[in-house]
Amino acid sequence: MDFRSIPQDGVTLSNVTIPACLLGQEGDLLRTDISIADGRIAEAQAIAIDMGGAMVFPAFVDMHTHLDKGHIWPRSPNPDGSFMGALTTVRADSAARWSAEDLRPRMSFSLRSAYAHGTRAIRTHLDSSPPQDDITWPVFRELQAEWADRIDLQAVCLIGCDKWTDDDGPFGHTADLVAETRGGVLGMVTYPMPDLRDRVKGFFAQAAARGLDADFHVDETMDPSVETLRDIAELKMETGFEGRVVVGHCCSLSTQDEARAMDTLDLVARAGIDVVSLPMCNLYLQDRTPEGTARTPRGRGITLVHEMRERGIRVSFASDNTRDPFYAYGDMDMLEVMREATRIGHLDHSRQDWAEAFLTAPAAACGFDAPSLAPGAPADLVIVKARTWTELFSRPQSDRIVLRNGLRIDRTLPDYAELDPLMTT
Repeated sequence: MDFRSIPQDGVTLSNVTIPACLLGQEGDLLRTDISIADGRIAEAQAIAIDMGGAMVFPAFVDMHTHLDKGHIWPRSPNPDGSFMGALTTVRADSAARWSAEDLRPRMSFSLRSAYAHGTRAIRTHLDSSPPQDDITWPVFRELQAEWADRIDLQAVCLIGCDKWTDDDGPFGHTADLVAETRGGVLGMVTYPMPDLRDRVKGFFAQAAARGLDADFHVDETMDPSVETLRDIAELKMETGFEGRVVVGHCCSLSTQDEARAMDTLDLVARAGIDVVSLPMCNLYLQDRTPEGTARTPRGRGITLVHEMRERGIRVSFASDNTRDPFYAYGDMDMLEVMREATRIGHLDHSRQDWAEAFLTAPAAACGFDAPSLAPGAPADLVIVKARTWTELFSRPQSDRIVLRNGLRIDRTLPDYAELDPLMTT
């Protein structure tokens, strides 16, 4: 099959391979046909082309990213690869550099990459400790409007729980900025504090008063004693918070006593909380020893995704950081995320519907339009020259075709050299 022979529109792509779960069917991979007309999935068309079994996905949803941090590695590398090394380096870089003129080109670079790789919706966390909130959120709104017909964008404010205040303090202003932004989500990082429960309860009250959903960075550590996830689950039920709640990372579950971890997951399931796993970043940061120590990492850092799915907890995977001190690599490519999540989390020999975790699950968790292959849905497709999972995950699929509204897009990736002017000291 010659990818270059695919017409722009008005065609039936016959003999394609699709995960059965994306068609609402049981099983693994199915061979079928997809027709496109007037930019949408349609009934069979007169022109047909045999795709030779090529795999087809709806365009992807990347529900946990950090566009504001992206691509600062060349000027601010992590000194030792540790979590604290990342945290202190980013704080120094943001204080010194994160003007609108610095943020806009870096964030745009990541969006251009994601679009070229086949992503149609993104949720990004934005560092929002004052005065950064008044700098970053206006830039995000400009990009949200600029990209509206290509990528649906949401943003989450990001502060540490120690920085939380009620509406009379600085966080009240940040929460108002979020509420004034289309699709804004209230967020923070939780870690052990004596009054954490009071802070989370106040946070839920602020979100409820503004009609906002909540998104937390949770327990991003291998320390088994850290279990703020329990507090969030209990307080969501105690307060009756009705918005969507997403928790990300949850690494400490992987090192906790089995019975305790399973009890926490039962709480999360009862609370109706969604989980997003960030396996690439967690594998990079967690269980890393100080520079110069000759020790191989033992832990993967990935949360308990299999046990979560067994309890009916909605699980997604996402990119997280891109070429910044928290993760030195990445390119906003959800096919890479799918490939690495499968390898790191052993998704390949369990259930057959893991493809949902990169498409329909994150869309539902965030409230994005659901990716669909049903008639009438936009023909936003990613087509790869692979017929099976092992073919898909063995190569980077650099020759993939991305269709948006039935038309093939230019997949040229932005050149890193474009960012060089921002990297000088």
